[in-house]
Amino acid sequence: MSVNEIIEHALKGEILPRSVQIFGPEIALCLTILALLFVRMFEIHRRLPTNLVALLGALIAFLGVFSQFMYVKGGSEIPAMMALFQAWGLTPEGVGEVGPYFTGLLVHDQFSVFFRLGLCLFLVLMIALTVLSGIPDSEDGQDFYTLLIGSSVGMMLACGANHLLTLFLAVEMMSVPSYAMVAFQKGRRQASEAALKYVIYGAGAAGVMLYGLSLVAGVLGTASMPELAAQVSTAFAGGSFVLTNPVAVTLALGILMVLAGLAFKLSLVPFHFWCPDAFEGAAAEVGGFLSVASKAGAFALLVRFCIALTGNPDPSLAGLNLSLGIGLGVAAAVTATFGNLAAYSQKNMKRLLAYSTIAHAGYMLMAVSALVIIRGANPSGVPGLTSAGLDAEARRCLEALLYYLAVYLFMNLGAFAIVALIRNQIFSEEIEDYRGLAGEAPVLCVCMLICLFSLVGLPPLGGFWAKLEIFASLFQAGRVHWFMWVVLGIAAVNTVFSLFYYMRVLKSMFLTERPVGARSALVPFRSAPGLYVVMVSVPVLLLGVLAGPLSQTANNVARILLR
Repeated sequence: MSVNEIIEHALKGEILPRSVQIFGPEIALCLTILALLFVRMFEIHRRLPTNLVALLGALIAFLGVFSQFMYVKGGSEIPAMMALFQAWGLTPEGVGEVGPYFTGLLVHDQFSVFFRLGLCLFLVLMIALTVLSGIPDSEDGQDFYTLLIGSSVGMMLACGANHLLTLFLAVEMMSVPSYAMVAFQKGRRQASEAALKYVIYGAGAAGVMLYGLSLVAGVLGTASMPELAAQVSTAFAGGSFVLTNPVAVTLALGILMVLAGLAFKLSLVPFHFWCPDAFEGAAAEVGGFLSVASKAGAFALLVRFCIALTGNPDPSLAGLNLSLGIGLGVAAAVTATFGNLAAYSQKNMKRLLAYSTIAHAGYMLMAVSALVIIRGANPSGVPGLTSAGLDAEARRCLEALLYYLAVYLFMNLGAFAIVALIRNQIFSEEIEDYRGLAGEAPVLCVCMLICLFSLVGLPPLGGFWAKLEIFASLFQAGRVHWFMWVVLGIAAVNTVFSLFYYMRVLKSMFLTERPVGARSALVPFRSAPGLYVVMVSVPVLLLGVLAGPLSQTANNVARILLR
C-alpha cells in the first residue's frame, strides 16, 4: 500500500478499524497492564493473585496472535479455527491484508506475526515460570508484571516497525522497563549496581541511535523504511557509494550509529559490557527474559533495517551493501569468539549463560550478515548462481535466523528456568554448588543436559539444525565474497570451544558426588517445576527430530518478506 493509498483510506475512515483489528493482541496486553494497576490501586492482590491476572492477559494476547498467524497462513479456510477467527473479528480486509497500518508507522506481514507469536508464547511461559519460582512476591507482583508486559509490548512493536521513529520508540519501550526489572530485587547492592550500569549504557546507546536516525532521515529525506533504498539510489544517482563523497560519509555515519543502538540491545561486542553484570545481578527469571525476548525484538528490527537499506539492486550501491555485510560479519565473528572464550572462567551460572547469550547473538548475526551480502550481490559476478538462485539463498539466510530464534527460545529459557528452580532449593547459583545434583534432581539435570547440548549444537537436538542452517548460509555467502568463508571457519571453531564450558556444568552435576551437608535439591518429576522444565525442554528435542514443519514455515515467512 503506497502513501497515497494510505491517505485515501484514512480519509474514508478505513484505516483505524483495520489497525485496531491487527493491533488487538497488543491492546489486550495494555488492558492487562491497566488491570494490574487497578489491582494495586484498590489493594485487592490478596484476594486476586496478580500472577493469574498477568497470565490470563498473556494467554488472551497469545490466542489473538495465534489466530492472526493461522488466518494469514490459511485464510478463512480452516474450519477448526473459525470460532477463534470470529471471536477476534478477523476479516480479509483487516488481518487478511498484508501491508502498513496506523498510517504506515507499522507493517502487518507474516514476518511480524511470526515474531509476535513467539514473543507472546515466551511471555506466557515466562509468567508461568514466575508463578512456580515465587519471584516476584505477592506484594510486588503488580509492578513486576507491569514492567514485564510493558517491555513485551515494545518488542511486539519492534517486529512490525515500518518507520524510523517507530524503530526508536520500540527500542526505548522494550529497554526502559528492563532497567527497572534488573534492579527489582530490592536491598541487593549487586542488582542496583548492575541496573545502574545498564541504565547508563542504555542512555548512551539511545542518544547515539537517535542521532544516527536523524542523520539517515536528513540525508535521505524520508523516515519511512520501505523508501530508504530508493532514496539511497536517488542520493547517489550518477555516482557510486564511496567514502570520498561527503553524502556517503554522513549516511555511513548515521547507519553505524543506528547499528550501535541495536548492537547494545543484542549485546554485541563492544557493546556487551552491561550484559554479564545485569544477568548476575538480576533474578534468573529476568536474565532469561532479557536473553531471549530482547534478542528477538532487536533482531526483527535489525533485519527490517538491513532489508530497507539493501532493497534496491542498484549497482552503484554495491559498495554500501558489501561494506555493511562484511562489517556485520566481523562483528558476528568477534562477538561469538569473545562470548565463548570469556565463558571459560565463569564460576557463576548466570554469568556463564550471559556470555553464552553474547556468543549466540554472534551466531545469529552471521545469518544477517550472509543475508546482506547475498542480497547486495550482482548475479553476473557470482558463478553458478542466477538472480533466482540468489533470491533463494537470501530466503535461506532469513529462514536460518528464524529457525535459530525459535529453538533458542526453548533451550535458553529452559536453562534459565532450571537455574531459578535450583536456586530456590540450594540458595546458590554457583557452579561449584551444583555438584552431585543429578542424584537428587535428575529431571532438572537431564533437562539441563538437553538445553546445554542444544546450545552447543549437538545432534539430534534443535540447536544442531539451527547452526547447520546458518553455516550453510555462510557457505553460500562465501561464493559472493570469500570473507564469509572465514566467518564460517570461525563459527565452526567456536562451536568446539563452547563444548568445554558447557561440559564443565554437566560434569559438576553428573560426575561428582554431592558434598556432605549440602542443601537438598529434591524436585520430583511429577511436581509442577519438574513438569514445567520437561515441557520447555521437549520442544528442543522435537525441533531437532522434526525440523521440517518449522523450516517450511520460516521459509514461507522469508519468501514473503523478501519478495
